[in-house]
Amino acid sequence: MDLTDAQVRALLDAAPDAIVAADESGAIVYANRQIERLFGYRREEILGQPIEMLLPQRYRGAHPGFRRGYAAAPRVRPMGGGLDLYARRSDGSEFPVEISLSPFPTAQGLLVSSAIRDVTERRAMLEELRVARREADRANRAKSAFLATASHDLRQPLQTLTLLNDVLRRSASEPRAAAAIATQGDALSSMAELLNSLLDISKLESGAVVPDIQDFSVQSVCRHVRSAFEEQARSKGLEFVVEDCDAVVHCDRGLLEQMIQNLVANAIRYTREGMVRMRCLGESLAVRIEVLDTGIGIPAHQQEAIFEEFFQLNRAPGQKREGLGLGLAIVRRISQLLKLPVEVESAPGRGSRFAVTVPRGGEAARRAELHAPSERAAPSRIVLVDDDPAVARATGLLLEIEGHEVRIASSAEELRALIADRGRAPDLVVTDLHLGGESTGIDLVRELRTALGREVPALLVTGDTSARTADEVRRCGRCLVLSKPVEPGEFLDRINQLLRPE
Repeated sequence: MDLTDAQVRALLDAAPDAIVAADESGAIVYANRQIERLFGYRREEILGQPIEMLLPQRYRGAHPGFRRGYAAAPRVRPMGGGLDLYARRSDGSEFPVEISLSPFPTAQGLLVSSAIRDVTERRAMLEELRVARREADRANRAKSAFLATASHDLRQPLQTLTLLNDVLRRSASEPRAAAAIATQGDALSSMAELLNSLLDISKLESGAVVPDIQDFSVQSVCRHVRSAFEEQARSKGLEFVVEDCDAVVHCDRGLLEQMIQNLVANAIRYTREGMVRMRCLGESLAVRIEVLDTGIGIPAHQQEAIFEEFFQLNRAPGQKREGLGLGLAIVRRISQLLKLPVEVESAPGRGSRFAVTVPRGGEAARRAELHAPSERAAPSRIVLVDDDPAVARATGLLLEIEGHEVRIASSAEELRALIADRGRAPDLVVTDLHLGGESTGIDLVRELRTALGREVPALLVTGDTSARTADEVRRCGRCLVLSKPVEPGEFLDRINQLLRPE
């Protein structure tokens, strides 16, 4: 159906945007009704006038050059891509606009149609969003700083209690005392798990975690998982199997281990009988690490929800609530950070299988990783540096029970006094990362190594979760790091690892 000129003009008047057309000289030859509403001119006032009359004064001198450039290569496009454009009303006020240009060849020459939209409200909304984003970023930075400090302060007393509980457990012989100490240990473990989960979620949200990607053998993860959970599984009467895996992967060791440990902890929590198994399957370009259980299973409609914060599956009658429901939320956050896909296969009453697919690494890492779990280290001389007397005493007691000779310092000055006699040089230094003031454990380790002329191995214990701390530790050389609160078994395992000859 052909439209008359009157019908075309009526359609243009009904358009939501203001539309104006100019000829090759820049003279306005058409304006729709929205031009009157937007600019405050009557159409008769602007017909035949230069298009520049709709622009702020500061743009009018350069605009004819832009018009000629467009006429040389006319096409449908937005005007001033990436620039903030403004128009001028009849009363002299300015407002932000978006303008779309369209060429329209005629027998009399090229016409250029401009569709003009007032974006005042949109710009105001964007500015509000920018302000809100700046405030959110500021709050996020403040939260990160708070977490770095609060993490250390919250973990310190829990660290002391955990170490003292282990010392008491090793020393108690009276059955009722041993039972009370065991119950206390369970409560401390629950506290540590909840605190670590809350801090881990906040740390991942704040962007403070920077992955340290390297090649390593999955066997090191297997050893730590086996050590961390075999007693817990045994206490529930579960068969717990961690299959050896010498495959080398390219990933962040600590974050991958945290993912697998959270999956195993979740499997044990929701398995009342049967088994929990960790295994790895080799693929051409990746390694698939699986955690399988014979637990209660997960309905299909909840298999996405289980990764949300504070979500927990329905418990059996009489079963107490365990944890906060953050373990799988942390798994999801780490998987997104490392870009590792996590798969779930499960059905109610038939157990679950979680799988994490990790890129393969170079085989050169195998030599450093494929060691059997270390036996108890021979008695050694250990220097312990901590400015918290309670933590220092508890840690010292634990090491002495293991047969080590322990010397304690609380500052750089005390450390210098301890190492003044070269004949009593330590085999290992254990130090808190933050020692008050500007001094750090890494500074003391470097000073100790310089004084002794050799690279004494060091174990750094910290509650600081910042990315800056991770960078410092990576530059420390032969150093290992543990986050507070430290499990005594893992602490002694790292001691044995560092005292093992290279």
